Amino acid sequence: MDETNIFENILNSKKIFRNRDVLRHSYTPDYLPHRKSQIEALASILVSALKGETPSNVLIYGKTGTGKTATVRFVGKELEKYSIRKNARCYMHYLNCEIIDTQYRVLATLAKVLGRNVPMTGWPTDQVYEEVRMAIDEREQTIIIVLDEIDKLVKKGDDVLYSLSRINSDLQRAKVSLIGITNDLKFKNFLDPRVISSLSEEEIIFPPYNAEQLQDILAQRAELAFYENVLDDEVIPYCAALAAQEHGDARKALDLLRVSGEIAERDGDDTVTREHVRKAVKKIECDHVVEVVRTLPTQNKILLYGMILLSSIGRKKFTTGEVYTVYKSLCKRIGIDVLTQRRISDLISELDMLGILNSIVISKGRYGRTREIRLDIPVEPVKEAILEDYRLQLLSKSENIIKSTTLDLFGTGSVF
Repeated sequence: MDETNIFENILNSKKIFRNRDVLRHSYTPDYLPHRKSQIEALASILVSALKGETPSNVLIYGKTGTGKTATVRFVGKELEKYSIRKNARCYMHYLNCEIIDTQYRVLATLAKVLGRNVPMTGWPTDQVYEEVRMAIDEREQTIIIVLDEIDKLVKKGDDVLYSLSRINSDLQRAKVSLIGITNDLKFKNFLDPRVISSLSEEEIIFPPYNAEQLQDILAQRAELAFYENVLDDEVIPYCAALAAQEHGDARKALDLLRVSGEIAERDGDDTVTREHVRKAVKKIECDHVVEVVRTLPTQNKILLYGMILLSSIGRKKFTTGEVYTVYKSLCKRIGIDVLTQRRISDLISELDMLGILNSIVISKGRYGRTREIRLDIPVEPVKEAILEDYRLQLLSKSENIIKSTTLDLFGTGSVF
């Protein structure tokens, strides 16, 4: 057997990436193409901090992948850099409210960032707020608090926004400004009128990128991310065109370019081509579906597993009644309550909306109407994701018995 370390061949293969992290969402470039007006708008609001004044609060709107977070991080970095030269003490603290999604966590995270030893649970919220207030007011400074995905926080209550938007009245030396980032244009509908009043915000809108703008963004990142002459000329325009169809999403474009490079690297190819991009589209879609399936409730997973079994015995399409028969059998086998057929029909509609399956209602003439269901997923990765659920692992142990029973019930082939 070859004694060569398993990583040696990979490391010695043709180099594709110079720095793949440049293509990740967390990377903030030194220059943001096609966001000059938004950068200038935000900078003109935050410049008050350098003058010793309190900047207005800001709400930033725009669809996913329109450069909102990158712009805020970029302006924040420039602000902190310039404030050091001017000895102005301006600092930006960024919180992602998809992760830090409760009032307590927001305040506790801020307290920790500001050097206070606050547990992530257990204290009264008022006490944590007081720790934040004291930490901020220890000296003359301006703190910009960025709440990214702020809509996720507000849906669980807007008390923390109310407290933070009024914190300046409790401060003697320091100043605080809030920046909220959201892709929900109806975000303010969730806010109490008092919060809207105390925010007294300015708004900046980020429009989607078009295909030409996405090409510029990808070209800028590709120069840093890839070695010379590894990208085929078609790759960047193709990635940009695909992402432009998805509401001008720069994140999607960057993901496509990065995954295309990774696929070329794994295949041992010298050049990233259009074919690698096609493979990347399928992989990203597959990864997205698998992630959605992982988060489904248990009943949905059992239902979906039943459809996978029907598919595995050669059924290209099936009816709600057939799916329900298999679903009931699976529930009984693992000791889970059986839902009604009407409820299962609702769950099928939900899976349809998620893009996991396709279902259409068709007429059977005098026999009434029925629903025709087809799976629209990469079966094996989805099956693995379902069986990661410890409550459903018993299904895999008795799969052959279940499949045999299903085959006896329905046979193979199409419903029609």
